[in-house]
Amino acid sequence: MDKKNFAFGRMNFILLAIGVIAVVLGFILMSGSGSTETEFNPEIFSALRIKVAPVICFLGFVFIGFAIMYKSRKETD
Repeated sequence: MDKKNFAFGRMNFILLAIGVIAVVLGFILMSGSGSTETEFNPEIFSALRIKVAPVICFLGFVFIGFAIMYKSRKETD
């Protein structure tokens, strides 16, 4: 098959994988045990869970969008 028939090149897939890993990492950082009816867990309000992890997820989604739009200079010839 001719490589020009593919919608994405090799670099697109690498960039997509990096973006997906960043999103998954963000969701993992957001996870953890929550509070129950009998016990309050103050860790649910930690900066890691409510600030850092959502930013990592957002940047991962932005990076995925960049990876979809990316076109290498070799492919434009």
